[in-house]
Amino acid sequence: MSEKFYGLLGRTLGHSYSPEIHALLGNPDYRLFPREPEELAGLVQSADLGGLNVTIPYKKDVIPFCDSISDNVREIGAANTLVRRNGTLMAFNTDMTGFLSMVQSAGIEAAGQKCLVLGSGGASLAVKAALKHLGAADIITISRGGPDNYENLDRHADAGILVNTTPVGMFPNCPASPVSLDGFPALQGVLDVVYNPSLTGLLLEAEERGIPGAGGLVMLVAQAIAAHELFFGLRDDDRKPVDALKAAELTHKLRCNAENIILCGMPGSGKSSVAYALSDMTGRPVIDTDEQIVEMAGKTIPEIFAEDGEERFRKLETKVIELAGKQSGNILSLGGGAVLYKRNYPLLHQNGRIYRLLRPLELLAMDGRPLSKDLPTLRRMASEREPYYDFFSDMDVDNTGTVEETAEKIFLDFTRF
Repeated sequence: MSEKFYGLLGRTLGHSYSPEIHALLGNPDYRLFPREPEELAGLVQSADLGGLNVTIPYKKDVIPFCDSISDNVREIGAANTLVRRNGTLMAFNTDMTGFLSMVQSAGIEAAGQKCLVLGSGGASLAVKAALKHLGAADIITISRGGPDNYENLDRHADAGILVNTTPVGMFPNCPASPVSLDGFPALQGVLDVVYNPSLTGLLLEAEERGIPGAGGLVMLVAQAIAAHELFFGLRDDDRKPVDALKAAELTHKLRCNAENIILCGMPGSGKSSVAYALSDMTGRPVIDTDEQIVEMAGKTIPEIFAEDGEERFRKLETKVIELAGKQSGNILSLGGGAVLYKRNYPLLHQNGRIYRLLRPLELLAMDGRPLSKDLPTLRRMASEREPYYDFFSDMDVDNTGTVEETAEKIFLDFTRF
């Protein structure tokens, strides 16, 4: 008999973090198994199957193939974990455990609340079971064709908790959002099972309004820990909570690996130099937005300003930021004026931490810069841009030492955050 195989079953899996998570848990051979519906039986009935996680759209479809199902699967009506032991194929659901960890990490109290659950798929079923377990007063499913749908959301303006279980807002279609929060003045918590990007459009809006929220990475990690333990006989119960400290440490590590380090600051403040120092330190690629604009336009930045005007340059800049901001694990070096347009903020903030480099104006490079050609101009510019930099940046970093020292300060904060 061949060696047992482990992995994730779904239809489209290019965005998955699961192999990285399971490698960190001690299973480096965990693989992705994208399959069409007609290919399900051959995979799940294989005698060599050790364990599979199951995602969209097969959480219900795999149940008939199983010899036994857990109480969780029976209650929820969906399975996200399959384990073969002694020839018996068993179905479990660790999504409920993952979602409960997510709620706890966000500090959201669901008891007594009216909860809206967007979506009616397998994840929705687990979320509703968990909310019932937490004592929610009312749980409403919002779907495209059901009695409660996106056309009559106004009847639920009194909702206290909103949970998105749809893939809307997932990479690469981010930061899209399934609904606007404008119609929900009573919200006390927003949860989104999407984990890439770190902050979906829904969570960005919640953050702007000061509403507590959490993304799907916490849920993904917690359910993966439970699944891993089921795979290797370390637990038999898919309802038992996972070790909170272990889940928090693994979530933090994954978030650091996935998110971008973003540098902003005045023209000539050393962003590119610090970016490449960070790249040398971490092995992360650098995306210099000014270089990307030049490549996109086919001309230099002074030529863009002279021939097309600043507004054309800013539109190109936003396009480059949109493409770069949704990517993961990079270092982004922004042009000095990228902060002038609030539209750029969610594109960057959705998947990164933003650092402003501080350097005395007298030390800033001015050669070949159309908007900062002399010191008086720089002083005016600095005064005008100060509130924009304050809005965009998560942390200010002094860059009067060596670029290596600045890079070390940034990376220390980034890995601690």
